[in-house]
Amino acid sequence: MTILTGGIVVESLDPVRVSTAPLHVASGRIAPEGAAARTHDCSGCLVVPGNVCAHTHLYSALARGMPYRLDPPEDFLQILQRVWWRLDRALDLDGVGASARVGGLEALLSGTTTLIDHHASPCAVDGSLDVLEGALSGLGVRHVLCYETSDRDGAAVARAGLQENRRFIVRAAREALPLSRGLVGAHASFTLSDDTLRALVEEALDLECGLHVHAAEDGVDAGAVERLAACGALDARTLLAHGVHLDEHELRLVAEAGSWLAHNARSNMNNAVGRAEAAALDVRVPLGTDGIGADMFEESHTAWFRLREDGAGGSPDWPLRRLADGARLAGSLFGEPLLGTLVAGAPADLVVLDYDAPTPVDPATVAGHWVYGLGARHVRDVMVAGEWVVLDRRPVRIDPHELAHDARREAARLWHRLDGVEAHPFAPRGARRWQPTGV
Repeated sequence: MTILTGGIVVESLDPVRVSTAPLHVASGRIAPEGAAARTHDCSGCLVVPGNVCAHTHLYSALARGMPYRLDPPEDFLQILQRVWWRLDRALDLDGVGASARVGGLEALLSGTTTLIDHHASPCAVDGSLDVLEGALSGLGVRHVLCYETSDRDGAAVARAGLQENRRFIVRAAREALPLSRGLVGAHASFTLSDDTLRALVEEALDLECGLHVHAAEDGVDAGAVERLAACGALDARTLLAHGVHLDEHELRLVAEAGSWLAHNARSNMNNAVGRAEAAALDVRVPLGTDGIGADMFEESHTAWFRLREDGAGGSPDWPLRRLADGARLAGSLFGEPLLGTLVAGAPADLVVLDYDAPTPVDPATVAGHWVYGLGARHVRDVMVAGEWVVLDRRPVRIDPHELAHDARREAARLWHRLDGVEAHPFAPRGARRWQPTGV
């Protein structure tokens, strides 16, 4: 058993609960009091549940500063065609692994203990989720994986994506991988044929798991939720990403289905796709980064300030509720309803913040500290499933300098291949907005 002593413990973000009692950890869980094997001094620190990133793309981790020789994109579809669909075509399995190690380590160092990833590498589909799992499990990051099935690279690659999702989900269950779960992954409605979409829905139903899919990120994908609902793809296990271009009818469909909708404020800003109606989506709305790192402190701050700029009002506990939604989502996928809390029986996923608070910390003030004071710079120690994976701001399981050296080598290889990849030719056919048959 380990006892964390001397700190202020935020036992829950929604509702906010605070304690100054020592925190006991045993057998990977928060435990009642008992005999201690060792203590961990948290004096002058805040102990909080580990953050969850509800939608990310780890394969983007080696994209920083990558060369670009094409004409600048003029809209979101061109961003996909000229940047991301070229990058994912250039990936091989070595690049996939390097990206996962970079992204996973940065997650831990910023206090994020769970990543829900949406992966694509159309020239290296088979085994790609195993590579991700190995890299993330090696670091000690809790994670949920899927392969981004799409018809944009042809029917054979679409079939391979379906098979990769199934193979990994079955493997994770068979081997009882402690830090891994799987979802059925799909890119977005506008890159999916009717046959492929039906196959994805059937696979999710057969495997008794959710579908993780982009939805209405841009106008090119408007009407996506209506189409998903029409084919039975919306239920309480479905994880939608973005939802920027949802009308009132589609918002009702999401709410009635009880689906999750990951809000990615910084990515939406970066791609200039518009502003999600975050205030209107105030149910089951976790936060994601869409691949812009995994710092959920920064993501929650940005989402909150953008909401305030839009005049939506509310109080600073809004980002706490969004982060708690992320933990509830992850908890539902791992069968751990107490994930995201620090109460007896919960998985011991926690972060020690070196934050000697300048004002009182109590249930009424935690939101103010979170929004206006706390950040990734305060992360000192990180525990996942009862094991320390970061201590005194350094990873426990990997040499960060060796990781960075290897990542630079893989980035150079990736960029060299990328230079030979032209803009992706795929574009949606027909009307930009899907309509039901006969309309």
